[in-house]
Amino acid sequence: MRGVGARLPQGDGVAVFGRVYLSVTVELQRRLESGWFSDRASAEELGARFAGRFLAAVGAHAAGHRPPASWRPLFQMRRHPYVRPLQFALAGINAHVGYDLPLALLATCEARQTEPEALEGDFERVGDLLTLLEERIREELMPGPDVLDVADPLTHLLGSWSLEMARSGAWMAFRALWGLRVQPELAGEFAEGLDASVGLAGRCLLTPLPCADRAHGGDATRRSSGHGA
Repeated sequence: MRGVGARLPQGDGVAVFGRVYLSVTVELQRRLESGWFSDRASAEELGARFAGRFLAAVGAHAAGHRPPASWRPLFQMRRHPYVRPLQFALAGINAHVGYDLPLALLATCEARQTEPEALEGDFERVGDLLTLLEERIREELMPGPDVLDVADPLTHLLGSWSLEMARSGAWMAFRALWGLRVQPELAGEFAEGLDASVGLAGRCLLTPLPCADRAHGGDATRRSSGHGA
């Protein structure tokens, strides 16, 4: 994961998400070593499979292959000048939680031959780390109060997506996939639909928003030239 950040430009949208995600991955390792999780082995496997899906998406794109639909908007918009760093980061969380997490949970249960209930407690602990990820993203990337106000379209976008709802949806999707595991065709269709719907939400989060100072400057220019309303 450190290699991903090192290879990409500072403002690259994938790098924006990756840098903050790395700090939370380091925190996950610290908590694994401290005994914070009830089942360290299961939590460690879940964490590795979860992170591995992000790295696989990065690798697929780098190799010229199509990443999952949930990740595609971030790769397509990663250098757009009117998409703000906070949007890149939230789109990364959306893809990672909405699509990667259910599949990582499923793979962990299958590999360890255990039932979903055995992972529920540690799923909630991973959720606490995801909340930490969101908090760090907002602390590091949130515009100042002079920029972020009720008139700023970014304010609307921030209110249109909820980590808590994404976490809840991830658990329900995992339970559905677990129930469908004996019907591989249906499970595949469900996973494909989930991927597409998460990608649609990510595309909305990445709606280009002209910078506030440019917008205000444009208004001022129009007023000074006599074209203002």
